[in-house]
Amino acid sequence: MKNTAYYTLMAVPLGMIISLLIALVMNQNLKGVYIFRTLFFMPVISSWVAVSVIWITLLDPNVGIVNYVLRSIGLPPVNWLGDPHSAMPSLVMITIWKNAGFNMVIWLAGLQAIPRELHEAAAIDGASNLQIFRYVTLPLLSPTTFFLAITGVISSFQVFSPVYVITKGGPLDSTDVAVFRIFQRAFSEFKMGYASAQAWILFVIIFVLTLVQFLYMRHRVEQII
Repeated sequence: MKNTAYYTLMAVPLGMIISLLIALVMNQNLKGVYIFRTLFFMPVISSWVAVSVIWITLLDPNVGIVNYVLRSIGLPPVNWLGDPHSAMPSLVMITIWKNAGFNMVIWLAGLQAIPRELHEAAAIDGASNLQIFRYVTLPLLSPTTFFLAITGVISSFQVFSPVYVITKGGPLDSTDVAVFRIFQRAFSEFKMGYASAQAWILFVIIFVLTLVQFLYMRHRVEQII
């Protein structure tokens, strides 16, 4: 659960922030913007297994292109998936890359639902772009933020495929998350009762976290109103 919480606390906020920045750029009237939107969304429809195999190759400590780039600029190579200190951040990076397109589409829907008149009125009143974003755009994106936070937490607590394919819970159990542990108990050790109990506990934890986020968001909405 510690590894799962660590993964969630890194993947969800960073993924939301990065995808929001991408959505803000993709929301502009830029030439070829639809092509870039499609390219950002392509990893979402790709299989987790295929994506994992590709990233295993890219992050290979000897022949991976990531370490090749590091060497070319004078930096030491990193054992991304073989070091307990870098394995989980590497999984988080892969998850953010894969899910950025989905989050971007949701952010875009929220951004395009905001009336332009509000931004124009704030600009006429002398607000800077940063102030417009802070005091107009972000509050109006609250429902979108809530949706992405809820789905992100649920998805992060259920992460399995990249752990199973890329790290197998290692090195030194540094990426041994809850669902992978349940899988091992059920299908490697054949302790079905133990695995079922773990699954129910995970369900309760996810339910409580979702309820806390829901109550917090309702409280924020009441304050705004």
